[in-house]
Amino acid sequence: QVQLVESGGGLVQAGGSLRLSCVASGNIFSISNMGWYRQAPGKQRELVAGITSNGRTNYADSVKGRFTISRDNAKNTVYLQMISLKPEDTAVYYCNAQPGWRGLDYDYWGQGTQVTVSS
Repeated sequence: QVQLVESGGGLVQAGGSLRLSCVASGNIFSISNMGWYRQAPGKQRELVAGITSNGRTNYADSVKGRFTISRDNAKNTVYLQMISLKPEDTAVYYCNAQPGWRGLDYDYWGQGTQVTVSS
């Protein structure tokens, strides 16, 4: 059973920074595409940033230039560095793992970590 455990959320003022971490148990991390999603109250969950098993990244337009996703396969960890935070970044942030190789089928989620940005 794979578990994803997020950490690093908290309360920060607008313009501040946070780094989220997500540690994966099991042995699928290096072959997984990893993503950070967020869900604000009353809104649908949205993709914030993704990184493929071979390191290619993609970002939501709303966070380009402010957020950076990275991964450390030796530590089974994916990070989300967030700078210049805005109140509209307030949400629960979730880590996700999906197959990076064909023939596999899984979709794992973490429990989420709250990020609150005050104005």
